[in-house]
Amino acid sequence: MEHYAPAQQIYAAGLIFARLSAVVMLIPGIGETFVPVNIRLAFAVLLALVLYPIVGTLVPAIPADVAGVALAVIKETAIGLMIGSILRFFMASLATTGEVISIQTTLSFSQTANPTQAQPTTSVGTFLGLLGILLVMTTNLHHLFLSAIVRSYTIFPFTRPIPLTDANTLAIQTVAKSFALGLQLAGPVMALALIVNVATGLVGRVMPQFQIFLVVSPLMVLLGLSVLGLSLGVIGMVWVDHYRDLLAIFA
Repeated sequence: MEHYAPAQQIYAAGLIFARLSAVVMLIPGIGETFVPVNIRLAFAVLLALVLYPIVGTLVPAIPADVAGVALAVIKETAIGLMIGSILRFFMASLATTGEVISIQTTLSFSQTANPTQAQPTTSVGTFLGLLGILLVMTTNLHHLFLSAIVRSYTIFPFTRPIPLTDANTLAIQTVAKSFALGLQLAGPVMALALIVNVATGLVGRVMPQFQIFLVVSPLMVLLGLSVLGLSLGVIGMVWVDHYRDLLAIFA
């Protein structure tokens, strides 16, 4: 490789690529499973070449032994996985919203292959997950992803040990906030389901012989999906604002 570049430049570019490849494999939108791996790797290589003039001077000298080089690569990969995982965790808020809405509207039996999770989920959850990716791209949140990657070299420099305690705390807080946000976004449908269930119980008590569930089940599906459609814009705006606040930690 020294025929093309000095050893220090190759080492620096390799460390930059190690972190970037881990992040690119996980971040929403670019790191989805339906995006071919070779395309993601090519994007990581191109991004590493672009960022090398910016952060290449921050890379320390090459370690004296192979073990030092291996530890440096493992450290950069771990930092990239940490950042990508935290950004990925927040996508669970939409999945939680979809699961809660599906349960409340009796649509939990409707399963669809979710391309964002590589496994079947409820149809509402799959729809909201794809909506989240669409919002990430249309609102230019992916630009903040790139800004967060560049900023990570200041927050987590090459010479600093991995802050495992802070990373674990941030990951736990992100999961907790995403679950709470998922319940909040499903609040309108949950309120509707509570009202319908109370009304169903009252009608059932007044008219015991009336087959109330034959009427309520399709009515609940219709009303639940109607409320979801009416509140879809608010759900998207609130979710994007919270995601932008999370990205502000890195960017």
